[in-house]
Amino acid sequence: MKVLGLAGSPRRGGNTDLLLAEMIRGASDSGAETRVIIISELKIKTCQHCDRCMENGLCVIKDDMQLIYNNMEEADGIILASPVQFMGPTAELKTVIDRCQMFWARKYVLKRSPLNPEKERRGFFISVGGRNISNLFEPSLKIVQTFFRILNITYAGDLLFNGIDEKGAITRKPEALNQSYLAGKKFVLSV
Repeated sequence: MKVLGLAGSPRRGGNTDLLLAEMIRGASDSGAETRVIIISELKIKTCQHCDRCMENGLCVIKDDMQLIYNNMEEADGIILASPVQFMGPTAELKTVIDRCQMFWARKYVLKRSPLNPEKERRGFFISVGGRNISNLFEPSLKIVQTFFRILNITYAGDLLFNGIDEKGAITRKPEALNQSYLAGKKFVLSV
């Protein structure tokens, strides 16, 4: 069982990082092999919309995105973690999602499985946002759920916390960190 965490926050040690770390710890304590990739530490170009992936299902841009592609192929579970910025996921996470256009091409143009079809995968989303409004997470959820659906990844759930803005504010809500840990344990059992 392999669980991949994609840390989409540009702020190291921030609220989504802390929640992701707890979820990964829960997954690891339940026997999963885990890996976290910090997107902001990689060199990833934006999708150029060149449509070359429509020919063979591969992206022609050779950069650090190859690390993410390889880990996604091997993963049984994928956790995306991103704070809300302007009502959506961070630019870092959105760049990764956009660079997965090749998986869309595999599925809808080339009529192949987007990822290795021998694995059933589950996906999970962690997010925090500073505002206390009812629709804060709706745009991010649409993007993340669509991403998982295109890649044939079953959406297993999410942890969403509003009213959390300053770095480390989530530590004042220990129940949130515990929820994340327990979600990691449950995530492994459900994959």
